[in-house]
Amino acid sequence: MTAPAAGGGPGPVTVAVTNWNGAAFVEACLDALASLRGAIAEVLVVDNASTDDSVARIEGHRLARGGGAPPLRLLRMERNDGPCPARNRALAEARTRWVLQLDSDVLVRPDTLERLVEQAGEGVAAVQPRAVLAADPQTIHYDGGRMHYVGMLCLDHFMARAPAAPEPPADVDAVISMALLLDRQAVLEAGGYDEAFFILFEDHDLSYRLRARGLRLRRVPQAVVLHREGTAGLSFRPGAPAYPARRAFLHGRNRPYLVLKNYSWPALLLTFPGRCLYALLYLAFTVRRGVLGPYLRGRLDFLRLAPRALRLRRGLAGQRVNGDGTLLVGDDLTISTVIVRSRLEARVEKTFNAALRGWWRLARRLLSG
Repeated sequence: MTAPAAGGGPGPVTVAVTNWNGAAFVEACLDALASLRGAIAEVLVVDNASTDDSVARIEGHRLARGGGAPPLRLLRMERNDGPCPARNRALAEARTRWVLQLDSDVLVRPDTLERLVEQAGEGVAAVQPRAVLAADPQTIHYDGGRMHYVGMLCLDHFMARAPAAPEPPADVDAVISMALLLDRQAVLEAGGYDEAFFILFEDHDLSYRLRARGLRLRRVPQAVVLHREGTAGLSFRPGAPAYPARRAFLHGRNRPYLVLKNYSWPALLLTFPGRCLYALLYLAFTVRRGVLGPYLRGRLDFLRLAPRALRLRRGLAGQRVNGDGTLLVGDDLTISTVIVRSRLEARVEKTFNAALRGWWRLARRLLSG
C-alpha cells in the first residue's frame, strides 16, 4: 500500500466526478467543489457517454474557472457501461493516493473534504460522508451499513431524521459509492469496482472485498453531502410512481452474483436456507409490484455471470484475512419507507426477520468454529 504523505497527512486529493446525463445538476456539483476546502490536486470529470448537453456544460465550467482553482480535466467514456468503468477510469488516471469520488448528483459542503481526510489513516481504505436528501437535508439517505448474509445491505439510519449532534466517526461494515474518499492503491489492489455489476450492489461487493482483505471502512457523520435526483429509471425515492423494472432485473442478477463471487464455500452452504427464504419473499414482492418478468430475466442473466464469479472467488480466497463469520450479520433487513405495506405484509416482514435472525445464530457459530 502507498505510504502516507510526509507529516502523516494524506497529502493532496484528486476529486473525481462521475457524470451520466447530469445536465440538470453537474454544474451545481462543480460549483460546490469550488468552495471545498483542502488540498486538491485536480478535478477529474468522467462523462459516461451522456446523450444530453452535459459535456458542453462541463467544458463551459472548465473554461470559466478562476486561476486559483485546481485544474479540471474531462475524460469521456465511449459508451455507458454503468458507473463502475467510469470510477475505475478515474482511479487509474488519478495521480494522488487519495481520491474523493462523487456522483454528479452530489453536492459537497465546504468542510466535507477536511473532515473526511482526518479519518484517512493507515489500514483505512474508504471513508464515507453522511448523505442527506437535498430536498430535505434533515433526512439521512446513506450512512453506511452492514452486510446481511442473504446478500443485502442493512442500511444505517436509512431515511431517519438527522440528530442535532452528529455521532463521532466510526468504523462501518459497508459504504455507499455515490460519495467516497478512497485509498486509490488499496482499491485497485482489491480489483477496483467490478464492472460486471453495471450498477446496484457494486459498492456492497467492493466493501466486502476490502474488509475481507483486512482493511477498514470509516463513516464520518460530521462530513455531510446532499444527494439529489439519483439514477433515472433505477433510484426508488419518495414520490416514485412504481418500483423500477430495471432495478428488479439488476437485483435478480447482481445479488446472487455477489454471493457466489465472494462467500466462502462453508458460508454459501450455511446461508442457503436464509437466502432461499429471502428469494421467495422478493419473488412475491415482484409479483405484487408487477415486475416479475424483469426479475426472472435477471435471474437467468446471472447464469451468464456465474463462471466469472467462480473464477474471481479463487483470487479472493488467497487474499482473505477476515472470514464470513466476521463480515456478515443477521440483523433486520432494511425495507424502503417508499414501499407501502399492508398490515399483513408488515407481520410477514417481522416473522421473516425473526426467522433469518434465528438461523444466523446457528450458522454464525458454525462459521466461527
